[in-house]
Parts: sequence; structure tokens; C-alpha cells
Amino acid sequence: MRAKLSYALTAAVLVFYFVLAGSRGVMLIRSGTLLTVTFGVAVLILPVIGVWFLWKNTQFVRRANQLAAELDAEGGLPVDELKRMPSGRVDRDSADEVFARRKAETEAAPDDWRTWFRLAVAYHDARDTPRARRAMQRAISLHGAPRHPASP
Repeated sequence: MRAKLSYALTAAVLVFYFVLAGSRGVMLIRSGTLLTVTFGVAVLILPVIGVWFLWKNTQFVRRANQLAAELDAEGGLPVDELKRMPSGRVDRDSADEVFARRKAETEAAPDDWRTWFRLAVAYHDARDTPRARRAMQRAISLHGAPRHPASP
């Protein structure tokens, strides 16, 4: 719940910034000189890119949460079996061990979104955010892919 609240607060602040920057861009464009119109258009581009990025990220998080809920309903969410240091941080060797198992599961069933979801969690636990995101994107795309019946 804390993560959702933090995400919502960050998104609200970004939207406020986008509106503020966009209004400044419009003001510059209304000035009518070549220089201010050029700057106004440049200023408007930033909020457009920001809104697109925020939208894509929100869609990603929403879909990942849907997969988590579905996997939880099936009883397939990965159990936190990681050893932790006294500081609470994940022990690197423990994360590597769990990651190796998750990777082997994914290699054994590369078309199962569930294995990709669990691999994404393992990447996240190993603090490899770019690979965690790619693995989760793969899980999302596999979940949405049409299922073909097995050939006889």
C-alpha cells in the first residue's frame, strides 16, 4: 500500500509539473516572436514526453500488479526465501542462488508467463532493475498472447 501511495503522489507531482510547464510553453508561444515561439514549442515537448512516459509506466505497473494478483490466486507467487544481512539487505549469495533456480525454471518453460514473472522478481531481488523490467515485460506479453492448442 505504501508503494501505491508513493507512486500516486509522485504521479500527481509530475502531472502538476507538466501542467505548469505546458502553461509556460503556451505563454511563450502567445508572445509571437520567433524566439519565444521556438522556446514555447520546446517547452511543450517536455510535458508531452513526460505524460507519455508516465502513462506507459502506469500501464506497466497496472499490468504487473494484475499478474501478481492472478499468480497469488493460483498460489504461485514466489516465497521470500532470501537470507538477509543484519541491516535487512538481501544477502547477495542468497539472491544469486534463488536467481539460478528461477532462471532454470524459465529456461525449462520459456512460454509460461509465470516463470518470467518469478524471474523478474529474482532480478529485482538481485537489484538488476533493467533485466527485472524486461522479464516482467516478457511475462506481460506472454500473458496477453493467444494460447494455441497443442498439435496432435
